Amino acid sequence: MEPAANSPSARPIRVLIVDDSNTIRTLIRQVLAQDSRLMVVGEANDPYEAREKIKILHPDVLTLDVEMPRMNGLEFLEKLMRLRPMAVVMISSLTQKGARAALEALSLGAVDCIGKPVAGGLREAFRGLGDMLVMAAGARLRHRAPQARIRPSAGFDWNGRYVLIGSSTGGVEALETLLAGYPANCPPTLITQHMPEGFLASFAQRLAGRIAPQLQLATDGAPLRQGQVYLAPGGDSHLLVTPGDRPACRLWVGEKRSGHRPSVDALFESALPHAPRVVAALLTGMGRDGAEAMGRLRQGGAQCLAQDEASSVVFGMPRAALESGAAQAAVPLSRMAGEILKLCARPDRMRVGAGR
Repeated sequence: MEPAANSPSARPIRVLIVDDSNTIRTLIRQVLAQDSRLMVVGEANDPYEAREKIKILHPDVLTLDVEMPRMNGLEFLEKLMRLRPMAVVMISSLTQKGARAALEALSLGAVDCIGKPVAGGLREAFRGLGDMLVMAAGARLRHRAPQARIRPSAGFDWNGRYVLIGSSTGGVEALETLLAGYPANCPPTLITQHMPEGFLASFAQRLAGRIAPQLQLATDGAPLRQGQVYLAPGGDSHLLVTPGDRPACRLWVGEKRSGHRPSVDALFESALPHAPRVVAALLTGMGRDGAEAMGRLRQGGAQCLAQDEASSVVFGMPRAALESGAAQAAVPLSRMAGEILKLCARPDRMRVGAGR
């Protein structure tokens, strides 16, 4: 569920800053000191010091640098999530190496990751850290145990429907799980994931090497074809669907929508001309992005699903869709691929089975 830390009666969220740079620790502390919802209870120079301070200070959430001496942040995160799961927001550089590390951290159990510029602009980069820590403190934490996944056990025969997916916090795990259930001849699928532009490029590379369909960052004019999955590239553009008999990707440069760019609302709204041929799904994430436009899609004849609360890291976007009536069903993450494929298959032409 989303945190209730904004309540006046809620105690401040206890934060431990873990970073080998005194400059970064000081800057983070200064930024968080301006947020009454948060209280920095300590700092640690490396994971060994962090381990001792966690025992003493009992923080609600950690900021954790990726690159540190003696033990890097990823190794510490893996041990932490295995032995004492707690909310963690990673601090990672906005480089290709940093982006890969950030994605690995999210896969290991970090709730979110904030980019640290290579040079300059640090205070600006940490502007949203307070909101991120509040959200992380209220996120659902789980041991990353292997899950049985619904996958097609026989041929998939596409019925002509397109798939649109929106996700945010927790989306790395959710999308990896969902797309692992896709066959190579999956329905054409467009995805908007809230993530910095540099991280999205690395995420596309990571996904492409792990799933059966073809996956790439969307490009302007790319046709929606069976067996193809497109990920919104982010930056200054939204991913849209063009109207007409042969829909394609459109990258539209514009302001943030519902507080985001890329925006799920922008993607879903662009598909209204195709609503009867659309299956839309909202996965884990904070806020309401996608819920309003999903409601309009459903009114137009689209099939609309939302991830259920039990399997969501943050039950914000899916809850907004379910409570407003935009989504017609709450679906566990382990069953989401199978439900989408059933809606996109010709009747009696696909059987779905559990496991790999």
